[in-house]
Amino acid sequence: MVDEVVRYLEFGHPLHGTVVLLKPNLISGRGPSIACTHSEFIAGVAAWFLDQGAAVRIGDSPAIGSTVSVCKRRGIIEATAGLDVKYVNFSTSVKKTLASGVTVDVAREALECDFFINLSKVKAHNQMFVTLATKNIFGIVKGMNKALLHMSQGDSQDRFAGIILDLIELLPPALHLADGITAMHISGPLAGRPLQLNCIGGAKCPVGLDTVLLELLELEKSKSPLWRVANDRGFGGSEIDRIHFPLLSPADFSGSGFLAPEVLHPVRFNPFRFFSGMVKRALVSIRQ
Repeated sequence: MVDEVVRYLEFGHPLHGTVVLLKPNLISGRGPSIACTHSEFIAGVAAWFLDQGAAVRIGDSPAIGSTVSVCKRRGIIEATAGLDVKYVNFSTSVKKTLASGVTVDVAREALECDFFINLSKVKAHNQMFVTLATKNIFGIVKGMNKALLHMSQGDSQDRFAGIILDLIELLPPALHLADGITAMHISGPLAGRPLQLNCIGGAKCPVGLDTVLLELLELEKSKSPLWRVANDRGFGGSEIDRIHFPLLSPADFSGSGFLAPEVLHPVRFNPFRFFSGMVKRALVSIRQ
C-alpha cells in the first residue's frame, strides 16, 4: 500500500545513497497506543525507502521520553527488527528565525537529512482541533522549546498555527504520509478513543493533505486553526477543488463518524501544567 501511494505521488527524487528521516508522531510512551503513528505503518515506509537504496533514520522529540524509549513501548523497534534503520534522538538544536519573526530552536537532526518524511497520525486535538500532517511538523522544535512556545506564543490558536506553518519553509525536500489506519477521535492529543478508518493518505504538501483529511473526516475546515490560517495566507493546498485524487477520494470514507472537540482549550499551558511537565521531562531524562 505504501508503494502505491508514493508511486502515485511521483516523488521524483533519486533515493539511492541518500539519508531519509522518518518523523512519526511519537508523543509519548504512555497512554493509548493510538496516540502514536502505527508501528507497522512506520515499518512499511522504512522498508520502502530501504528498498530504494536510502539510509533510513527514525526520529522525533516526544513530549516525555526519547525516540528509543517511546519506540520500545509502542512496538516500533520490534516492528522494524531486521530492517537496517537507525533511531535518532533530537538532541541538538539550531536557532532559526521564522517569517513571523519568532526565533525557534529546531532539531538539527530534522534538518540535516536529504529527505524529510512526515509520518503523521490522524487524531483529535483539544487545542488545535485535529492533529494531521501540518501539526506533526511542530515536532521538529526541540524538546522543552515546544512548551516554551506554548507559553510565549500561545495567546491565540491562529497565532500559534501561523508559527507551525512557518516551520514548513525550514524543511528539506519532504513527503507527507498520514496514518489513518486507526484514528483517535473525541479527545487528544494523548487520550482519545479509537476509530477504524483503514486509510493512508499522502501528499507533497502538508496543507493539501490536511485539507483532504478534513474533508474525509467530514469536519468543518474553518474550525481547524491551521487550515484557517493557511487558507487566509493563500496556500494552494487549502483549496479542495484544486486537489487531484489518483486513488480513493474523501467520499469513499463518508460516514466515518469522526468527532473532534467542540470547544478548543487555550494553547497557552496552565502554569502548573507547564512546570510539572518540565519536572517530568527532567526525571525521565535522569532515568534514561
